[in-house]
Amino acid sequence: MGLYDFTFYDLICRNAAVFPSERAWYEACEKKVLTFARLKERVDLLAGGLKAAGIEKGDRIGVLGKNSTEYFLLYGAAAALGAVMLPVNWRLSADEVCFNLNDCSPKLLFADAEFQELIRERLMDLLSLSKCYNLKSDAGNFGTFASLLDAGPAGGLGAAGSEDSFVIIHTAAVAGRPRGAVLSHSNLLCAGLHLDYYFGLSEKDVHLSMLPLFHVAGLFMAVAAFQAGALNVNMNRFDAGMAVGLIEEFRVSLLFDFPPILASLLKSAKEEKKDISSLKTVAGLGTPEDISEYQKVTGGTYYCMYGQTETAMLATIGRYNDAPGSAGKPVVLADVRTVDEAGRFLAPGQAGEIVMKGPMVFKGYWSLPEDNAETFRGGWHHTGDKGRFDENGFLFYAGRMPEKELIKPGGENVYPAEVEKVILEHPAVEMTVVFGVPDLKWKEGIKAVCLLKPRASLDAAELIEFVGRRIARYKKPHHVEIVTDLPLKDDGTPDREKIKNLYSG
Repeated sequence: MGLYDFTFYDLICRNAAVFPSERAWYEACEKKVLTFARLKERVDLLAGGLKAAGIEKGDRIGVLGKNSTEYFLLYGAAAALGAVMLPVNWRLSADEVCFNLNDCSPKLLFADAEFQELIRERLMDLLSLSKCYNLKSDAGNFGTFASLLDAGPAGGLGAAGSEDSFVIIHTAAVAGRPRGAVLSHSNLLCAGLHLDYYFGLSEKDVHLSMLPLFHVAGLFMAVAAFQAGALNVNMNRFDAGMAVGLIEEFRVSLLFDFPPILASLLKSAKEEKKDISSLKTVAGLGTPEDISEYQKVTGGTYYCMYGQTETAMLATIGRYNDAPGSAGKPVVLADVRTVDEAGRFLAPGQAGEIVMKGPMVFKGYWSLPEDNAETFRGGWHHTGDKGRFDENGFLFYAGRMPEKELIKPGGENVYPAEVEKVILEHPAVEMTVVFGVPDLKWKEGIKAVCLLKPRASLDAAELIEFVGRRIARYKKPHHVEIVTDLPLKDDGTPDREKIKNLYSG
């Protein structure tokens, strides 16, 4: 918008000029490719259609669907108009989907056919929506995606500024409700530049885009590859057999790993005799065993990192072999510290809350001024995570602060309080404590320890299914232990630390 602004749409325009005939996006399921020039043309057409449909700067656009070319084009078209994307996790329950949509009141919603019945059944609750559209290949019964490409290019594109809001991604339900983290164009591009710098990405690279575009890692890895002029090979959801075939065919050089992705890829490549030696860069949260096997098979580099949705995915990063068990060192455009309860900086070796400042810090939580004041107190972003730095500047993650305890099964964020609230809705349960435990498949699993009401009985499988029907299934417990007694604190509430020490095995 101004002389000193640069947005995601400006990046699209830049790449169309610099790499016009190079491949930008390959849709694996349809075997279709878009060049950088063609991608910009379609973004401009879609922006024209969205403008004709009433979208103006600052309006939110909801998306409920799996990865697709259309999904990525929507990000571009929203950026062109200065609109704000609201991607919704399709793994959530109907109630959770509706909460996220109503929280940010989108004007339009794009949905895959498989999720449209959910939306139709709840339309009376979604009062902000003026119209719903099909997201993928016009499958479904909403307005057609193609109709939005017929309006012709709109004038006045590029209305956003660098610090304008670009995407709202809801975090896990701390204190009983999800919070919409608002990220700007500069957040997005800063993260992309950091990833490009540390991975050494160029137009010769190929990224396997398989993490969902509603997730900060899926979106920002795709943008980082796009920013470097690399090719994004898109999968609508992870499938190990398909993935290793694409890695071999396209000589994929980059992907992001949440357990059990890497283990599944290594197993599938071995069984199907696929060559994955091109995979020189993998980043994420892998187990030592998987990382070692990956390095042996490919000779590639594994990067560990620390970040949140609120920090545009990235705050620290480093090669795994440089300091195994660490999350690397602060990225070049970040000041990352640890502090005690009084906000005083801590020396190396001392564990405290991780705080930071820099251009990767988000704009704040949508419509939650009190939460923002607490989070940004003292001029630092307070993460709610604990960590310690060693003498060489490597950050070692040490879990969540007690008031913000978090479990991360397969890279997803799950707050114990949310799961406990659902478990307590079961008529047989008197008390419960939920916490994270080591898990071979997910790296961290969800365990529920439950005390039943007098004369009540409950099967573990029944409780797991009960939870899975009420909130997103990735939040249901992996392990349930029914006990006859729970240690209590003086106020009569469960003593979480004692319970975790007793039952974390």
